[in-house]
Amino acid sequence: MQRLPRAPKAVLFDMDGLMFDTEALYRDATITAARNAGFELPLSAYLETIGLPASRVRELLLARFGKDAPLEDLWRQASELFTQMVQTDLRTKAGLPEILSFLEAARIPSAIVTSSDRTAVEAHLSAAGLQGRRFQTIIAYGDYTVGKPDPAPYLLAAERLNLPISECVALEDSRNGVLSASGAGAMTIMVPDLVQPAPDIPGRCACILADLHAVRDLIAISMAGAAVEP
Repeated sequence: MQRLPRAPKAVLFDMDGLMFDTEALYRDATITAARNAGFELPLSAYLETIGLPASRVRELLLARFGKDAPLEDLWRQASELFTQMVQTDLRTKAGLPEILSFLEAARIPSAIVTSSDRTAVEAHLSAAGLQGRRFQTIIAYGDYTVGKPDPAPYLLAAERLNLPISECVALEDSRNGVLSASGAGAMTIMVPDLVQPAPDIPGRCACILADLHAVRDLIAISMAGAAVEP
């Protein structure tokens, strides 16, 4: 039976694509904004941009649309569309309410570690009715000097929780997130969203699971196993 190396003392959640179905919303907003600007952005081409630095995304889009393509206008419209979609179409990922309730009952601290800014975090939590949930800390854009895939965001979360990062489980859906969490030394679980894990990712994770229901079950099994060990 699969178990974590240790029973976790905290669970650190990525946000976009892990807690909320925001990656799908931004995908739809970007493809729609491109179409409105007179450009066709196939799903396969959009997926190639996920997890890349902004400079590389710019290169790929200019190569597809032409060097004079108004990317700033496209991104601005995509951002506006995304904001509208969040208000009406934001969905939590499967198993999120259940794992949060489980952690609360088990008195295991939880935190959010995200590349989004704090305003977006608060807006998403509010839209999903989760603003009252028990997160001991939120690490958002602006709280750290170097973002994912650097380990800094996860190390800061562990520091604020006053726990060794090795005793924390980190939940991520993306390559950059996995690199950040595993590089920090967290027990890293990947729950893939739009993009499946690259060949090198399994070696960086404690495991790869289908959804947060499976994560909750794994944590419960690991806690039970630790309780009966001598």
